[in-house]
Amino acid sequence: MGNPVVHWELMSKDPGKVADFYARIFGWKVDYHPQINYRVVDTAAEGEMRGINGGIVKPDREGPWPGNMLFYVLVDDLAAYRKKIVAAGGKIHVEEQKVPGMGKLSLFTDPEGRMMGLWKAKPR
Repeated sequence: MGNPVVHWELMSKDPGKVADFYARIFGWKVDYHPQINYRVVDTAAEGEMRGINGGIVKPDREGPWPGNMLFYVLVDDLAAYRKKIVAAGGKIHVEEQKVPGMGKLSLFTDPEGRMMGLWKAKPR
């Protein structure tokens, strides 16, 4: 048995702003739970590559926080999502790069400078 990723979490100085950014781009549903100061993210992904859900939180202590998480979000059109990212306040760092035999990726940063990736799988 392997060790699958079952949850992801973004540490944020402004969790509301970061949650709105990702909800606006990818249509993720974000539910805020004020009693624990935590935002639960449901990516609503379906199909063969369902992915995983996660959360966005502001740590109880001042930064810097260790690491800067990078994960890839499956999309059907890299160019369209790059436009959405820029319109929502993000920045593109890698327009499009082929991964031979697998697909293509783009890299971007959100408004807090967190690097993330877009992934378009090679058609089967």
